[in-house]
Amino acid sequence: MLVELSIKNFAIIDHVTVPFEEGLTVLSGETGAGKSIIIDAIGLLIGGRGSVEFVRHGSKRAEIEGLFSVDPSNDIHSLMEEVGIEVAGDDMVVLRREITSQGKSICRVNGKLVTLAILRQLGQMLVDIHGQHEHQQLLQVDKHLFLLDRYAENEIKEAKEEYQSIYKRFIETKKSFEKLSANEQQMAQRLDLIKYQLSEIENADLKPNEDDELQMEKQKLGNSEQLYQNVHDSHQALYGENKGLEWIMVALNQMEEAQELDPELKNIQETIANCYYLLEETAFTLRDYVENIEFNPDRLNDIEGRLSEINTLKRKYGESVNTILEYASKIEEEVETLENKDEHLQKWADELEALQKDLTVEAKNLTKLREKQATELTKDIQRQLKALYMEKTKFEVTFHPEKSGSFTKDGVDQIEFMVATNQGEPLKPLVKVASGGEISRIILALKSILASHEGVTSLIFDEVDTGVSGRVAQAIAEKIHHISIGSQVLCITHLPQVAAMADTHLFIAKGEKGGRVTTEVTPLTSDEKVDEIGRMISGVEITDLTRKHAEELLIQAEETKKKQVS
Repeated sequence: MLVELSIKNFAIIDHVTVPFEEGLTVLSGETGAGKSIIIDAIGLLIGGRGSVEFVRHGSKRAEIEGLFSVDPSNDIHSLMEEVGIEVAGDDMVVLRREITSQGKSICRVNGKLVTLAILRQLGQMLVDIHGQHEHQQLLQVDKHLFLLDRYAENEIKEAKEEYQSIYKRFIETKKSFEKLSANEQQMAQRLDLIKYQLSEIENADLKPNEDDELQMEKQKLGNSEQLYQNVHDSHQALYGENKGLEWIMVALNQMEEAQELDPELKNIQETIANCYYLLEETAFTLRDYVENIEFNPDRLNDIEGRLSEINTLKRKYGESVNTILEYASKIEEEVETLENKDEHLQKWADELEALQKDLTVEAKNLTKLREKQATELTKDIQRQLKALYMEKTKFEVTFHPEKSGSFTKDGVDQIEFMVATNQGEPLKPLVKVASGGEISRIILALKSILASHEGVTSLIFDEVDTGVSGRVAQAIAEKIHHISIGSQVLCITHLPQVAAMADTHLFIAKGEKGGRVTTEVTPLTSDEKVDEIGRMISGVEITDLTRKHAEELLIQAEETKKKQVS
């Protein structure tokens, strides 16, 4: 869920920080007060298109920052790890977006700079904004299959994973087949090139880690005089008459006598003894090292020549000897493949044919499962529409077999959500439904079913209740609150019925600061909530009657919410 939103120098907003809670949060206020501007800011935060027009006049940049609490099972964690973003231990995600007055966009996730594409990808996993005329997932035909699969996730998961496993092998084999089937002249040129490269690497007779070992030997030989002096002086400081070890032996002899007088000194005596014998052994090792130090200019020249040869190969084939050897192994396989082209082509053709048969079987199984779940989804949607006083509206998930056939990572199915809003009318694509009020209710019905399957942490409705009133408005209010149970819904509304169902009510108003208009956000108390709902009922003037009506709405809303929770 969205825990806190901070907006600075955005449109008419000077600086506002808004904490959010779980459940249904309603944003209300006069037209032009800045309600939609707050939603615009959230849209920008999750990767929406930026513009210098968003930057408050006279400011250098607009800044939006959002703190999100994310369930550990949310897919956003794995995606963040993929793009190298640290995942906080408290499962918090911070998105930040800045738009400069020059039009530059700066995006950060948990403090790490990211591209706008990554911000958008992550943001859409956190928030789904639905406005009256925006084309969200439900109004995009190519997303309908994704939504059906979300709904049917548990029932089709195993079949879909099996299909995708075969599909992955099919694509890899197909790429290999097509690559080998390319232009004969290109293949011949490629074979000549990699045979030459392989010969050059083999003639060099490289050994694993050879470059690292030679560099170490070069460093040792090139600094042999300094090494001799350092190690020799270290040995001399330890071993010899009146040197380190001799003085430690004096200390050891003294402590041997002392510990006989005071047994408590025995541990100290043993520590000195251990140090003496360790240092004595080290001194012998230093002596042997000094005796074996080489002064060999010829070997140094040989090493430098070999390293020069290796560096030439590195410039062509890889950054290290091991990388070069890996490349040689790879092209050796490619040489064998190209030299036996016909044999490999036949092998891959047979494998493609077998995989295609397997894919066909798995795709049919996936289609069968989807068709069954589409029927269940249709029933669920019909029940939701009936509750929204659209009992005569028909909803159907239509499969388009004439568009199917090509294998994709999701199968072969092409589907579309279809509706008929009036009795006797034919089913039409959801994207072509014209009535704003009908769109609102259909979208709400779909969201009621799919909200728990879409994986987002926050759902935002920007005046989706436009064009409805009366009992339909009450039904929409109840439906929006039902979606918010156990999750988070933010809703801009002008309907008192929706406002009454709010768990948190934020009032958006214009204020003045430094002689300039700005937007202020105020959480309403119970009494203030009554006045605001009264204003939504009657307009500017709030009478005792409208206040009483508002109180009745709130009482009714509380009773409805108790029933929904139970």
